[in-house]
Amino acid sequence: MEALTPYIAVIFTSTRTEHHDSEYAFWSDQMTTLVREQPGYLGHTSVRDPVTREGITVSYFADDEAAVAWKQVAQHEVAQQMGREVFYSEYRVEVTTVFRTYRAMI
Repeated sequence: MEALTPYIAVIFTSTRTEHHDSEYAFWSDQMTTLVREQPGYLGHTSVRDPVTREGITVSYFADDEAAVAWKQVAQHEVAQQMGREVFYSEYRVEVTTVFRTYRAMI
């Protein structure tokens, strides 16, 4: 078990629509660049099934304030609106505190 200071994980699950793929890719790249500049950002991982179009992105922040601040960045708010109106047929956001992690190297 790895000892650590608790941090925040924002879990975003979604299903992409079948439209606007190039526009989605542009916004996704822009958000990746922008989030990396945010105070308290620790990293993220993202995967999407090309057949079902279901995806998950988990973003990590030092604390809840950093996660909330990211949600409120103006360009991110525009991307969120685009997601609701164009990019996703459904999505869910979960925010949780990570108290410990486990890792195995096999």
